Amino acid sequence: MADNKLKAFFQLGEVGNYFIRVFKKTDPSQKSNLNLRMMHGINRISILIFLAALIFWIVKRFM
Repeated sequence: MADNKLKAFFQLGEVGNYFIRVFKKTDPSQKSNLNLRMMHGINRISILIFLAALIFWIVKRFM
């Protein structure tokens, strides 16, 4: 019972699964088009810039 609660607590959910899907290597067996690849590329860039800005803000705020 406690094992199930712990496992459920650490589940990623939809947002976490999206981050994993965006940053993992593409599956060659799945069909992909240019629009989908460009969308995921832009999402990667925006996530990385957001994380860099968040780290910069935390460092500037508390240092």
